[in-house]
Amino acid sequence: MADQIRVLLVDDQQLIRMGFRMVLDAEPDITVVAEAGDGAEALRSVATERPDVVLMDVRMPQMDGIEATRRIAAEHPAVRVVVLTTFDLDEYAFAAVRAGASGFLLKDAHPQELTGAIRAVHAGEATLSRG
Repeated sequence: MADQIRVLLVDDQQLIRMGFRMVLDAEPDITVVAEAGDGAEALRSVATERPDVVLMDVRMPQMDGIEATRRIAAEHPAVRVVVLTTFDLDEYAFAAVRAGASGFLLKDAHPQELTGAIRAVHAGEATLSRG
């Protein structure tokens, strides 16, 4: 479907990815096109799957979410990144935005906040966690 928002889930914890996928699969306008377990895998998936939005964890092995976001923003400027973290620290939010993220959410956000953030960044808006 042309009106589907294509999402890539990036988190080193499979259970976290599964939980996000369950929430997103319930949305009629959002499709999860791929999952990745680290930033390097995310870069490969962005190149092959061409998602509209990437949900990116901050702390991961091999390449963290901030560096992966920086590279995605530089190499695929049309792709929007929403950085997700369990840490309510301004330094992560600022680093994510400096790296090119369009949004920043805490992992404990309500499902409606998550789906709203995806729709907002897809529409060209920015979104930040209410913390």
